[in-house]
Amino acid sequence: MPPREGTYGLLAEFETPSDLVRAAVQARKDGWRRMDCYTPYPVEEAAEAIGFHRNKVPLVTLVGGLMGLTAMFLLETWISTLAYPLNIPEYEWTILWAGLSAAFGMIALNGLPALYHPLFNAPNFRDGATTDKFFLCLEALDPKFDLMEGRKYLESFGPLSVVEVEY
Repeated sequence: MPPREGTYGLLAEFETPSDLVRAAVQARKDGWRRMDCYTPYPVEEAAEAIGFHRNKVPLVTLVGGLMGLTAMFLLETWISTLAYPLNIPEYEWTILWAGLSAAFGMIALNGLPALYHPLFNAPNFRDGATTDKFFLCLEALDPKFDLMEGRKYLESFGPLSVVEVEY
């Protein structure tokens, strides 16, 4: 059954990180693919449980560094052959471009600046996500998503609450 119009997903609130990880591991085993975990501090097991994909920032950094090296090499070649000959090392430009690429690439790949997210509509998320609660969100875009079945499924893990998240 397709999700209701305006539904982002179902959000389950857990008391401990181990409860969250247990639910995320089981959801992944049961075929859920569009889900995310929200915690007040990094929980590596949760990232592994939801099948967090590879990070692309190192590749962006490498490409930026190579662009900086190429730009400086071309600039140095032009200066040395046509303008005033200077000895300018490429290393500094490589580091500069790699650092800037890493910073801006990370921001772009994280989807920032994001001033709004549908989970901000859930009152329990606003109150506990940054302090002491752990959340698992099953997104409505998942092919397995059904509002009633998804709610029953999440309630089987014994969360503190399960709420529907609207856009």
